[in-house]
Amino acid sequence: MALENLISVEFTNAELTKLDDAISIIESVLLGKTINLTPEQRQQYGSIAEQNKLFVNKAKGYMEQYPQYVPPFLDKAEYDKDYDARQQMESRMQRLNSLTEQFSDTKILLDFDNYHNSLTFYRNVKYVSSENVPGTNVIYDDMKQFFIAPTSTIPGESEKQD
Repeated sequence: MALENLISVEFTNAELTKLDDAISIIESVLLGKTINLTPEQRQQYGSIAEQNKLFVNKAKGYMEQYPQYVPPFLDKAEYDKDYDARQQMESRMQRLNSLTEQFSDTKILLDFDNYHNSLTFYRNVKYVSSENVPGTNVIYDDMKQFFIAPTSTIPGESEKQD
């Protein structure tokens, strides 16, 4: 019995061009404004939890309400600039994360469909090759390499089977 196709998606060339143009616009706006952290830096700086975001928001509110208590060594203008940029980035990041999740989930289903249909094709080629249908042995021999497993776990011995 044939496997049910889980998803069917098709993009026109115009739609792909629009997507690529939109991504290029985003990349150009962000050029020089974003940072790539190393894994060590990600570990070092981490991210603030929701509770700490509430703390930052509360501190910001009090700084606005009581500027006399902001220490002179704290660069309030830079604080405000960082705060605003963080707010601006977070709302857009949430939208982009939603799009990324949609892309990812759709791609998972497309990959699933493609893999299982490829298996069906391979099984059919394997069958028709065993029936000596002309021209199928080369296809089967080329594809079977993906399904060969070692018969021994002894180092240096790598006899393989189909």
